[in-house]
Amino acid sequence: MNILVTGGAGSIGSNFIRLLINESDYNIINLDKLTYAGNLENLKDIEKNPRYKFIKGDIADKELIPNIIKDEKISIIVNFAAETHVDRSIKNADDFISSNIAGVHNILESIRINPEVKLVHISTDEVYGSIDYGSFEENSKLNPKNPYSASKASAEFFVNSYINTHKIPAVITRSSNNFGPYFNPEKLIPLMITNALEDKELPVYGDGNQIRDWLYVEDNCRAIKLIMEKGKQGEVYNISAKNEIKNINIVKSILKILNKPESLIKFVKDRPGHDKRYSIANEKIKSLGWKPKHSFDEALKLTVRWYFNNKEWVSNAKSGEYIKYYQEQYKG
Repeated sequence: MNILVTGGAGSIGSNFIRLLINESDYNIINLDKLTYAGNLENLKDIEKNPRYKFIKGDIADKELIPNIIKDEKISIIVNFAAETHVDRSIKNADDFISSNIAGVHNILESIRINPEVKLVHISTDEVYGSIDYGSFEENSKLNPKNPYSASKASAEFFVNSYINTHKIPAVITRSSNNFGPYFNPEKLIPLMITNALEDKELPVYGDGNQIRDWLYVEDNCRAIKLIMEKGKQGEVYNISAKNEIKNINIVKSILKILNKPESLIKFVKDRPGHDKRYSIANEKIKSLGWKPKHSFDEALKLTVRWYFNNKEWVSNAKSGEYIKYYQEQYKG
């Protein structure tokens, strides 16, 4: 079976591709635009695998997706392609509208004319907004509070509209905050790890008491694979390991693992519209037979160790050197 993974050079997408290559017999076509967040170094270890192929391109290209479906005989599209950084969306939402809404619409149109293709659309728990008590369930009202989450919620509405209007086969996943290897250093956990390794200040928004539900990326990828194979058409699945932790406690845990002083922490002005707490129920995904393989403490230690052992990757990610290299390799 041939699977098109969009955004496969990104943090979660590259981990997902590696899982499929190592633990299945699927053929994988990786479509990625190679923006600042798309790093083919993430897949260096499998780039020569005969079941893996890379194509540089944009999901908003109206001719590209149908051609790939036809030429590569695609059975499933797993759509990770998205702009994902909240701070960037606050400064300028244009790219978020282009990728997260227009790009998804193009994928849906491509499936409408190729109805044998199934879509697994990757969304986020941030579409629910903040919650003071309890946990959001899959049928809870969507209430996004920043341009990034608004664009992801909009994409979901388009997916649902095509499920209902055009009867396309699709499922949606909403994952909690991911962490692990190959995450861009602008994200909270890798930023704190890499700054601490260099004895730089660790910037923490506000008082650091924002609560996020953390999920190790390998566990998320296994859940997505399970949903791809066994999920019910038209359904939404939350993916959560129920690790609700304050940001400040995450930062202190990282410093403790690295034996670094808490004096590196610097509290900075909170960002606009910062959600206080995310929490999603996970009974539905557990009913498919999924559960996380890693405890949070174990996964955080594995993550810290990975960044410690991959300083060259970190340096290239922060400097943008890999962007220049791969854009040159695939220009035109």
